[in-house]
Amino acid sequence: MLTKRQLELLKYIDERIKEDGYSPSFDEMMVEMGLRSKSGVHRLVESLVERGFLQRLRNRARALEVVKLPNEEARVPLPHPASPFANTKPLGWQSEQPVGDTVLPMMGRIAAGTPIEAISTRESDVSVPPHLVNGIGEHFALEVDGDSMEGAGINHEDIIIVRRQETADNGEIIVALIRGEEATLKRLRCHGPSIALEAANPKYETRVYNGDEVSVQGRLVGLIRRY
Repeated sequence: MLTKRQLELLKYIDERIKEDGYSPSFDEMMVEMGLRSKSGVHRLVESLVERGFLQRLRNRARALEVVKLPNEEARVPLPHPASPFANTKPLGWQSEQPVGDTVLPMMGRIAAGTPIEAISTRESDVSVPPHLVNGIGEHFALEVDGDSMEGAGINHEDIIIVRRQETADNGEIIVALIRGEEATLKRLRCHGPSIALEAANPKYETRVYNGDEVSVQGRLVGLIRRY
């Protein structure tokens, strides 16, 4: 699932490649998207590359190629695993609930990397051992998309168990909603009126927001490893 801005840029790049035979420049993308700097374009492009919709071509100018559009099969082989939005069933999914297990709603994927559009739709159910749910409050499950929390023992495609809550303590790992549009899994760091969302992988920078730009959707309470 892409944000409106990501989809707009992807369609623009696709149209320009069909017309010109090569992708538009970052300056052209900046003008088309009404952005004030190329850094905004860079973030959008990187998010589309990470999600498998674009790929970079080495040793070529304007080296971007559209791999696929949403709801479309890949046009070219990818040099990395299939799109993180592949319709796969999470570990623990079964047609019948095992005796003693707890069934939680599977709400899709959560970014552990570049934030993705907020997820609020129940996709399926997942059965989890009861000890992963403490019985207090409402819980839901998400599949991890990305490697930004590897240092905290959370890997790509792990299933996380989240207790729904609107507050969290400093240092806790949370599902954060950014500006009401994008969701991400990060460690919460409070700095006065500002909120920092901290990754557990050195290749991702800590992002700082105004307090009113971030809302807590839930706190990590359990994890199921996928192999």
